[in-house]
Amino acid sequence: MNTRDEQWRVDLRAKIKAKDRTNLTRVQMPELDAEYRSHIRNEEVNLGLTPAQAMAEAQRCLDCVNPTCMEGCPVSIKIPDFIKFIETGEFLEAAKVLKMTSALPAVCGRVCPQERQCEEKCIHVKMKKESVAIGHLERFAADFERESGQISVPATAPANGIKIAVVGSGPAGLAFAGDMAKLGYEVVVFEALHEIGGVLKYGIPEFRLPNKIVDVEIDNLKAMGVTFINNCIIGKTIAIQELEENGYKGIFVASGAGLPRFMNIKGENLVGVMSSNEYLTRVNLMDAANPESDTPVYKGKKVAVIGGGNTAMDSVRTARRLGAEKAIIVYRRSEEEMPARLEEVKHAKEEGIEFLTLHNPIEYIGNETGRVTQMVLQLMELGEPDASGRRSPVEIPGKTRIVDVDEVIVSVGVSPNPLIKQSVPELETTKWGTLVVNQDTMQSVSLPIIFAGGDIVRGGATVILAMGDGRRAAKAMDEWIKNKS
Repeated sequence: MNTRDEQWRVDLRAKIKAKDRTNLTRVQMPELDAEYRSHIRNEEVNLGLTPAQAMAEAQRCLDCVNPTCMEGCPVSIKIPDFIKFIETGEFLEAAKVLKMTSALPAVCGRVCPQERQCEEKCIHVKMKKESVAIGHLERFAADFERESGQISVPATAPANGIKIAVVGSGPAGLAFAGDMAKLGYEVVVFEALHEIGGVLKYGIPEFRLPNKIVDVEIDNLKAMGVTFINNCIIGKTIAIQELEENGYKGIFVASGAGLPRFMNIKGENLVGVMSSNEYLTRVNLMDAANPESDTPVYKGKKVAVIGGGNTAMDSVRTARRLGAEKAIIVYRRSEEEMPARLEEVKHAKEEGIEFLTLHNPIEYIGNETGRVTQMVLQLMELGEPDASGRRSPVEIPGKTRIVDVDEVIVSVGVSPNPLIKQSVPELETTKWGTLVVNQDTMQSVSLPIIFAGGDIVRGGATVILAMGDGRRAAKAMDEWIKNKS
């Protein structure tokens, strides 16, 4: 790959003085009109940067000698390197730099919380200025390569004949598979669903992450030699032990956390109350918004989504697109405590979503046919910070309100599917059902052949953190296998 020499970097820095670079204004991502997009389910909200916008934004990067932005990247992307290629118009070279460490650059450029990771560490922030739009630039480089038709495939080492199994094709599994393929391993990914991509397909709506983007990233892994087998449930279709018996020398478990949590309050079993996991999976993966579908989803007119994370935003914005006249986020803390990305909150508000913060449901009320018609909300106030640093919500005694609803989507967290543990009882798990691993190597503390990452370990993680787990596990598994032989 063309990395240029140090003199090239020196000359590039000299073209524009550092002070002038810091005075440049951050580019704004073009977006679809809010009123239009709130009724269109499969058109992406963010439209991407033009080449001129990308080159202008890339000029803001100071190409720091010690790039603190990289400290905030869980997959260690060489951020200044790819940005400098964009600055000089060498967009395909920028994409190659991204692929050195990231299996999913077009995905990460769209859904990663850059504002809390790489961009938060940008030197501009320390100078009380807006960070370089690293996420926008990552998306631009990946999109440019795809649209150019000149898609590069990362180099792989000669095949070593060692078979590795991956359980789950979400971000952790895909990142792991990409790194192991580069090292020369024969990688087979087993996916329980009929579509490859895991949460990238079933959990994130197309207005945020189009399926075609995910498919291109997966095709790139196939070109590197990774094999995908769908409709195969490890723990039922094939037991974990069978993988070892069939010659797999390492197993990476990235089966996610697909078991929804509920609040165990009165009326939660009424018709019209469902988890965000079910709702998004049916709409995104099963065409349930189509009235001709075998399992059409109910399209509520007064929809409440309980929760304040990105999944809650995805759910409420999906409900709006499916015809909800009133779509509400109900969150027990204040907006400042919401874990959702600021961009997702902004987009939701622009699309007419109502926010009821410092409210918590305590009961759902149904009609004579058993369908939900109202919810009782407890008013809250903020108390002392909890273990996460966020101020804990406290009930205001005697303060409640009733709100009319015809559909409630509960988005208060997920737990790992217990299938893997049931299949391998000797696997050590926490009281929450997550696998216990060495945090440095991601290797199971009870079964050395098993490594794991993503939600099955964390209980809930961003795409990029899951990918970081996958990369860390690949490095450690490679060392473990070599040390055994």
